[in-house]
Amino acid sequence: MKLGFVSAILDGWTFEEMIDTASEMGYECVEVACWPQGKAERRYAGVCHIDVDTLDEAKITYIRNYCKDKKVEISSLAYYPNTMDPDIEKRAACIAHLKKVIDASHRLGIGMVTTFVGRDQSKTVEENIALFREVWPDIIRFAEERKVKIAIENCPMLFGPDQWPGGQNLATTPAIWRQLFAIAESDYFGLNYDPSHFVWQMMDYLAPLYEFKDKIFHVHYKDIKLYPDKLREVGIMAYPLEYMAPKLPGLGDVDWAKYVSALNDIGYNGYTCIEVEDRAFESSRDRVLDSLRLSKRYIEQFVI
Repeated sequence: MKLGFVSAILDGWTFEEMIDTASEMGYECVEVACWPQGKAERRYAGVCHIDVDTLDEAKITYIRNYCKDKKVEISSLAYYPNTMDPDIEKRAACIAHLKKVIDASHRLGIGMVTTFVGRDQSKTVEENIALFREVWPDIIRFAEERKVKIAIENCPMLFGPDQWPGGQNLATTPAIWRQLFAIAESDYFGLNYDPSHFVWQMMDYLAPLYEFKDKIFHVHYKDIKLYPDKLREVGIMAYPLEYMAPKLPGLGDVDWAKYVSALNDIGYNGYTCIEVEDRAFESSRDRVLDSLRLSKRYIEQFVI
């Protein structure tokens, strides 16, 4: 397994500074954020380390050579929008940019895009599955034609009132995955597996690794800490951030030894990327860098 990080935490760093940081810290890969230019609608969105709108052959050669010289691979191009937004214009814009990211991944020789399925947060699961059937086959065909794998993260995108009540990502549970994979039977449609989201949903984060081992294209390392005293006060129907918080690996409730052991069991030998969303490490540039050093030091105990 190759160890890297999600570049979104280095908001404000240039592409070169981001790759240099990975290289200097001994990371082997980076999941590179590729959002469109403009104002971000939420935290960790809007970061762009490769601008797919201006990607020409000269830039492709430059990016490839720079990464090669620094001995850092790009695990995936990352863009996490809501491709099933109820606003049709927003939906169309998200899909159009996602296709640009897919095409860029093909042209750069990466072959992977990490993203969300999306969701109309006002509709039921059943209605959203019908919407998936309408929206996603065309996106998957586009990726298949370019031999680019789409890895869907299982984050519910349900944290506060803006995403209430249903959240903005449908592909969050094994029960839903089975339905989506039955609709979209493609070797190019799979998972970007993040155990942290199962923790606050009170779900088993190990068993699905075994069932969906052939669909796991990419892996995240992010931790979640549950606060039982807060949960007793507000209950599971509250906004999730009222009773949990994202943490660096090792500072939350994921058992990383068991998690990495399960990855070894299933023969996973792909990219694994630390995703930093711990507010305790966002006060300064130095603290952000500390978060990447500490996370790497911790995860390296298990990943060989």
